[in-house]
Amino acid sequence: MTEIDLKLDLPDSVAREAKAAGLLSPRAVARLLREEIRRRAFRRIAEGAERVREAGVPALSMEDIQREVDAVRNARRGDA
Repeated sequence: MTEIDLKLDLPDSVAREAKAAGLLSPRAVARLLREEIRRRAFRRIAEGAERVREAGVPALSMEDIQREVDAVRNARRGDA
């Protein structure tokens, strides 16, 4: 585990509400950060998918996707 000292300058009302809600504990801050990391990752994926659609790239069928997954798995096992 990594220890980070974090100093926040918050408006008094926000600090009071966050403290009352238990959002300033290390566990709560870690959960909030994990949620934001997931949101950003999803946003990047969604933006990438939108660029693919805009470029007119045809969608892969489930069979095509499965073939690609199988190929990667085989390559990792050394079966390729």
